Amino acid sequence: MAASVFDSPLYAQLFPSADAGRLFTDSADVRAMVLVEGALAKVQGAMGVIPELSGAAIHRASLEVQLDPGALAQATGQNGVSVPGLVALLRSEMQAPEHSAYVHWGATSQDIIDTSLMLRLRQALTVIETDIRAILTALADHAETHARTPMPARTYGQHATPTSWGAVVAAFGHPLLDALAELDNLRATSLWVSLSGAAGTASALGSDAAQMRADLAKALGLQDPRRSWHTDRAPILRIVDWMVRVVAALGAMGQTLLGLTATEVGEVHLSGAGSSSTMPQKQNPVVPSVLVALSHHVTGLRATMQTAAQHQHQRDGAAWFAEWLALPQIVLSTASAATQAKGMAQGFEPDVATMASHFDPIGLIHAEALSFALAAHMSRPEAQTATKDLCTAARAQNIPLRDLAIKAHPQLDKALFTPHENLGLAPTDAVTFARAVRDL
Repeated sequence: MAASVFDSPLYAQLFPSADAGRLFTDSADVRAMVLVEGALAKVQGAMGVIPELSGAAIHRASLEVQLDPGALAQATGQNGVSVPGLVALLRSEMQAPEHSAYVHWGATSQDIIDTSLMLRLRQALTVIETDIRAILTALADHAETHARTPMPARTYGQHATPTSWGAVVAAFGHPLLDALAELDNLRATSLWVSLSGAAGTASALGSDAAQMRADLAKALGLQDPRRSWHTDRAPILRIVDWMVRVVAALGAMGQTLLGLTATEVGEVHLSGAGSSSTMPQKQNPVVPSVLVALSHHVTGLRATMQTAAQHQHQRDGAAWFAEWLALPQIVLSTASAATQAKGMAQGFEPDVATMASHFDPIGLIHAEALSFALAAHMSRPEAQTATKDLCTAARAQNIPLRDLAIKAHPQLDKALFTPHENLGLAPTDAVTFARAVRDL
């Protein structure tokens, strides 16, 4: 087993992280930090904090040089952070000491690392958003087509009342719609630049440090937090919380599909289901299982992030390192879940005939509708008691509940015992969801 399934050629197709995976490699990490150093130098040069010519030279070099992450390993192991080694190597590669002396002017390692992380998180959010939109489009197609396709609703694994496949699919999608609606605000409140210097006071950045931070944010397309956030990990936690909720929604879809694809149920068929090494008849629900597993995974990592947000004093190595261990796993788990769910949503199909066949001949699933219909002619407690008695008799005598109920209460409408006529708001919910997706 590889240390991380996301870096494993063996498991790459089971836990695909797509473009997000490329954002959390050593090369991408180093590249992002170099770009931040270049943007910072350009801003400082324009402000006259460092020579403008030097700022331009550093910025140009940041776009051209390729630094080997392996060359930074020893320094990173010694210093606990990669930036000192990166700065030294960048200065060496520039081969222009008159300019390279101004690399990393007044900043601290955390400024560079946190800002470069935000650049990569911004791209990861876009990758995940794209997949969520594709998932929603596929779910909307199902919701619209099957708004009135009846199936048994289940609570605690037991038949409850009739619902529709369109409403079930809409329930899969609503949390994802909510997540998309939150994205603009998440980006505005959490994708922050960091530029606060050694202890968060920006003391080495000069009297225009606040303007420098604002200009750097603009140059990188990030937000200016207007303060230091070295020890305030709230923006990271907000992004993590959003991702964890996305994975939870996809995991819930996976859980339901595990139930609906079970041999005894068989109400949904998955395209590309997995095979067994020894049982040729099996079509294993691999993707739903992956979604549930990823949800379990990020649930534990979310607790690590909560603990890692508790920094001591103005910098805390242990808390910061713990964040590094957990955060990439959360991002890649979210990207992987979205990628897998997209393919699944575009390929699963309901078995309408099987859904219809699962409305048992005795019709006990209509008990709630019967109790409320009887409540129009008697008190609610009396109606509930009468319904329970009728259900008991129907089960004992193996006679449809409809026949016993109408015999005892001729005024009842036979439509009470027809699934299509007892879907409540299920069709409306399905169509409303589909329209909301079309309006995106």
